Amino acid sequence: MDIVLPLLFLQRMAALLGDQYAAFLASYDAPPAAGLRVNTLKISPEEFRRLAPFELTPIPWCPAGFTTSPPPPPPSLAGKGAGGLGALAGKGAGGLGALAGKGAGGLGLAAAKETGGGGPGKHPYHAAGLYYLQEPSAMAVAELLDPQPGERVLDLAAAPGGKATHIASLMKGRGLLIANEPHPQRVWVLAENLERWGAANVAITNETPERLADRFAGFFDRVLLDAPCSGEGMFRKSAAARQEWSPALVQGCAQRQSLILEQAGRLVRPGGRLVYSTCTFNPEENEETVARFLEAHPDFELIALPQRPGFSAGVCGRDVACNVSTRVVRLWPHTGPGEGHFIAVLQRRADADVPVARPKPWRTTALPRPVERAYRAFCAQNLATVPAAERLALVGAYLYALPPDLPDLTGLRFLHPGGWLGTAKRDRFEPAHALALRLRPADVLRCADLPADSPDLRAYLRGESFRSASEDGWTLIAVDGFAVGWGKRVNGTLKSHYPKGLRWT
Repeated sequence: MDIVLPLLFLQRMAALLGDQYAAFLASYDAPPAAGLRVNTLKISPEEFRRLAPFELTPIPWCPAGFTTSPPPPPPSLAGKGAGGLGALAGKGAGGLGALAGKGAGGLGLAAAKETGGGGPGKHPYHAAGLYYLQEPSAMAVAELLDPQPGERVLDLAAAPGGKATHIASLMKGRGLLIANEPHPQRVWVLAENLERWGAANVAITNETPERLADRFAGFFDRVLLDAPCSGEGMFRKSAAARQEWSPALVQGCAQRQSLILEQAGRLVRPGGRLVYSTCTFNPEENEETVARFLEAHPDFELIALPQRPGFSAGVCGRDVACNVSTRVVRLWPHTGPGEGHFIAVLQRRADADVPVARPKPWRTTALPRPVERAYRAFCAQNLATVPAAERLALVGAYLYALPPDLPDLTGLRFLHPGGWLGTAKRDRFEPAHALALRLRPADVLRCADLPADSPDLRAYLRGESFRSASEDGWTLIAVDGFAVGWGKRVNGTLKSHYPKGLRWT
């Protein structure tokens, strides 16, 4: 590959890597590895391997992760996979530029816009949320966070959603995940990817770390800070990252990371876990940032990490970083698939004498009678099993099923406080695309289950109607048994309700 790397960056890497520098530099002659992580909320990795039309090679540090080389696609499967959240209009928050441009690994639907062809980002299985296109080394982060079902977990800078969707899978739909993104545009991409993932126990917020820490100090079992960084691990993919890099950018990022890490630490309960990660190589933003945090916070300590093929120890840099270098993980582009990552796992001492917030739970109130009636009528007329009485909340015209342990978000900026069910119209209930992505064909009374190469499926994904002789009403559209969205059958014609912002061309 014809990549011109910044000269000062090369000089720094040569000093940092010593005899490994030649192998590191040679890695830039190869194309980047494409990564794919299976959505274990919907399908097992083994089942997906039998179903997938792509060549898959396991990634050693992520049981659900693979590198992939797609076969030549049929031209008819080319689709735009465009951004946008579909039916949800912008009810999110105002101007908040605080964590713009993390440069972290991860490609969701809005980011996976390959030009031409029908690779993994243009396949109906992607529209069904069976996998996430993610940079391979980024998959190690959630694995080391190790979230457990039933816990309270915060992803503090979550867009575009690679690590948040991974966390949701590892939590197996139980507990509470708050996926926060401070940037007011990037948060919509996060919401789109989580919607497609089909996790209902997720709230999406659009807040600064400081405001969250002021409200929820000591509330979370696990906190992930995938920090904004200088993006040295993006150089093979991004000309902009190469052009914008400078030693001054590195120093500025390190200072900002220390400020954000300070707030992230406040959010962790005694005995809880904090993971700090970046997709950059220099010690200033990695080992040195962690070392400074540990010096200021004796109630945190680095914990021993499992060894995996491709994992390396940290580097010393300045003397202060040598104290932590043997207890952090580095992934390099010359030692395994992926562009490289830095990961440190810290645990707060169980006996730490620190402020612990006890936020009020989200209080539910009775739904307006017309909304309650319309929603229950929709369930009775369209779902095979009427859901149990969830904790329902109406926010504006949007109806949600709230996760357990959801705290009161009043006064904070948020997009979704839980699983979006649908929209209350004047005289009816219209189901959300997000609800469809959480269902299986067995959950509904009417389903059009189509094969991946079906012309009708492609028409649906383009927003077009197609002929379908069966009972009228809301119909789940599926590909090989996995939901892709809603349609509505009227007089033998199935009208597409696939969100306009997601439609193929």
